Amino acid sequence: MRNHELALLSLAAAAATTAVQAQSSAPPAPRDEIVVLGRWDNPVGASRSASQGVVGSAEIEARPRLRTGEILEVVPGLIVTQHSGSGKSNQMFLRGFNLDHGTDFATFVDGMPVNMPTHGHGQGYTDLNFLVPELVERIEYRKGAYYAEVPDFSAAGGAYLSTFRRLDEGLVKVGAGGEGYLTALAADSFTLPAGSLTYGVQANRYDGPWTDIEEDATRNHLLVRYAGEGSAGGAWNVALMGYEAAWNSADQVPRRAVESGLITRFGSLDTTLGGESSRYSISGDWAAEVGPGRVRLNAYTIDYDLNLFSNFTYFLDDPIDGDQLEQVDERRVTGGELAYSFGDGKSSHTFGTSLRYDDIGDVGLFRTRDLERLSTVRRDSVDELAFGVYYSNETRWNDRFRSVLGVRADRYEFDVTSNLPENSGSANDSLLSPKMSLIYAVNDAAEVYLSAGRGFHSNDARGTTITIDPVTGEPANRVDPLVPARTGELGVRAFVAERLNVSAALWRVELDSELLFIGDAGNTEASRPSTRYGIEVPLYYRPTDRVTLDFEIALTESHFTEPDPAGDKIPGSIDRVFAAGVTFEQPRGLYGSARLRYFGPRPLVEDGSVESGSSLILNAGLGWRRGAVDVRADVLNLLDSADDDITYFYTSRLPGEPAEGGEDLHFHPIEPRTVRVHASWKF
Repeated sequence: MRNHELALLSLAAAAATTAVQAQSSAPPAPRDEIVVLGRWDNPVGASRSASQGVVGSAEIEARPRLRTGEILEVVPGLIVTQHSGSGKSNQMFLRGFNLDHGTDFATFVDGMPVNMPTHGHGQGYTDLNFLVPELVERIEYRKGAYYAEVPDFSAAGGAYLSTFRRLDEGLVKVGAGGEGYLTALAADSFTLPAGSLTYGVQANRYDGPWTDIEEDATRNHLLVRYAGEGSAGGAWNVALMGYEAAWNSADQVPRRAVESGLITRFGSLDTTLGGESSRYSISGDWAAEVGPGRVRLNAYTIDYDLNLFSNFTYFLDDPIDGDQLEQVDERRVTGGELAYSFGDGKSSHTFGTSLRYDDIGDVGLFRTRDLERLSTVRRDSVDELAFGVYYSNETRWNDRFRSVLGVRADRYEFDVTSNLPENSGSANDSLLSPKMSLIYAVNDAAEVYLSAGRGFHSNDARGTTITIDPVTGEPANRVDPLVPARTGELGVRAFVAERLNVSAALWRVELDSELLFIGDAGNTEASRPSTRYGIEVPLYYRPTDRVTLDFEIALTESHFTEPDPAGDKIPGSIDRVFAAGVTFEQPRGLYGSARLRYFGPRPLVEDGSVESGSSLILNAGLGWRRGAVDVRADVLNLLDSADDDITYFYTSRLPGEPAEGGEDLHFHPIEPRTVRVHASWKF
């Protein structure tokens, strides 16, 4: 399905629009389960740890954002940045992890996993650009590895994003802004026999602030959902999502190229870079009362592809044709989850099982020049099967004390067929992960939590069967298929008079090894065991019904635990994150929001001798709402910060430099101040 088919579906959905009044809802919860729908629904008595929370659509929409992926910054302490073009997955940081494009943070949309294992660009690649943010109903986050239902990529935690099953009102929204920013959205719900049909169609375009390229980034989205209610308190829905994108990239550049005047701060050394990506999915879920409990079933199939061109070292490896690379990923993902919950009011039980199969038809790395392939570094097809079972029990021992105990077992099967026969083969691994939370209610407004659990991330399947480095031809070490992480925290939470929501968590993560396949080089690299620990304090306060204040601070210490002369610092690990914001809203008339985000310097080499700078950015928005009409202006990077979005330290070679090149800071700048205006109409 390509652009013309997407357009036909969009027109068909729009032609059927009828304005209706309906209630937006998620499938009913199991008996005796409390579902928290936002920061201002009381989490005391419902949360399993101090690091769990839910954010509703109103708060998501209130925050000004430059990129779709920044929707995840509602998770306290999580930072979302970018080092390349707008169509590419974002960089993420949380709890001392440089999550790269998503490793160690599990992300789901409507029950579908977003992380891509054995990906052409990086393990656990998480691209949220297929989302329409206006159609996200809520985000539930679960930091730590204390939750039996969360599978792979769970060392730092996870997030579950849910889109609306049904809209109360139809919506038309258009926007325009600096640097060629344009967007248009139409969405609505209407009644059909036995249910309702909801659709959303969005188109986006953006050129970016770069001096020598136009991103010409285009993104097109489609969401169609048919949902209804069945007998025995049941609910079901089936959804189609479609997404296509194409863009030119302004990648990170070396500091010396800017300081010498070779390029500007917003310049590029290779102006032919970019990418294309698409994602189409069909998913559904069903829930109903069965016997003494409730059964929940979801299933999905995803068709995904990516072609990405990058150039990080310029002329270091190939002084004639340059070091441009093409990374390819084409796959079909199929899976689902089945869970059954029951209880008697004092004790509740959940049994669940999940299955995921990645049929990766083509995952490859190629040397290119001006987007034309010159040679193959490595090219593979991979079958990857992940099967998990889990059990969780929550028992309320008395009015004050409850426990949540769980266990998860996972089995992985890898089969790799490589263009180098020596790197083909099969591998498998299993892991048992116990989970525990003990919760004591100090009173009706406060709880104390002691949580512990094992999580894990899978490694790239190609690294589990490799024997020869495809670049050098030398012997290569294989990696372990599954890497466990032991996590724990002591936390407290208070929810006072529906005005104050505050929590604090002292946490620790021990990772056995950060063994990963390096997609940019085509080989594997092993790092040492590591430990991370810190404290997080998110605070949300409503002095009046119209004003909300929020404050988040996260302090982290990270280091390798195995001695090495190179040092014990973990490159890319952030030790300080601070965020604060204010939101005000009147029933009719003006509303607005401002948010400040700071993340501190981080080591870029293991001995700590080279560090990145810190980054500070302020976004603000002001709007006016009257009846069905809403007009809003967002100013992104209000202070016009000249800090970096992300910084790396490695060797590259510019034209005319010695063959060995030079070590340098490579950075991607925060985009300069820009204004975006949106107007919407609800009907």
